Amino acid sequence: MRKYQNENFNYALFGNPINHSKSPEIHNLFAKQTGILHFYKAINIPLDQFSLLVSNFFKSNVKGANITSPFKQEAYFFCDKLSKRAQIAKSVNTLKKVNNRYILGDNTDGIGLLSDLTRLKFIKKNFSILILGAGGAVQGILLSILSLGCSVYILNRTDLNAINLVNQFRKYGNIKIFKKDSLKNTCFDLVINGLSRNIRYKNIFIPSYLFSSKTFFYDMNYGSKSTSFINWCKNMNSKYVSDGTGMLVFQAAHSFLKWHGILPKIDYIIDLLNKK
Repeated sequence: MRKYQNENFNYALFGNPINHSKSPEIHNLFAKQTGILHFYKAINIPLDQFSLLVSNFFKSNVKGANITSPFKQEAYFFCDKLSKRAQIAKSVNTLKKVNNRYILGDNTDGIGLLSDLTRLKFIKKNFSILILGAGGAVQGILLSILSLGCSVYILNRTDLNAINLVNQFRKYGNIKIFKKDSLKNTCFDLVINGLSRNIRYKNIFIPSYLFSSKTFFYDMNYGSKSTSFINWCKNMNSKYVSDGTGMLVFQAAHSFLKWHGILPKIDYIIDLLNKK
């Protein structure tokens, strides 16, 4: 059984895989910027040991954790209490130990994505948006997107998951299943990828008439190399394309705010990571 008591960190990121994560670097920059003692480490955990290892983690002298794929929905059930946005999303990416008594779950993905889309000028009220995926990552962002009055269409490999997601969020705005035959008069303003970075997009057929030269494309994934989605966009000669580095920094900043009550400065960190 893994033990954490002797390790010199009090915040961590749990996921699988985790080796590509920039979160430790980001939180180190937050700590330097704010002067807050904040030790943070990424931990790769087996797919079947989330509850056990995270429970052990919080038994030691730690304060909080971030959760990434594929554990965000499992983290929802792990928490003792939930923020309103986590309750609605049924997905958690931020855990906080409160008064050594209980674990509070929150989701900062939605505000992180919306903040970055706004920074990039990729989104406006009432946009028509296609979202790829229906997992925990997408659950975390839908409330923020729907709050702008946008029309959202969900395209997922498994129809049942997409249907369940639409039913879950229908009362918060205009959200539907993607059906290409019923969208002949629609042109998407924005496409957001919430699928795994390893999905091969050459097998996903979306009619080209649903995009224009002004369509924005945003990948919630990020990495030192172009993701499959980014390559797919480039093959279509898309002009406006971004990966999820900005979202990563914004959601991390709001986790930091949840833990410490301070929102770090963000833009220079995004610029630094993009230059790297």
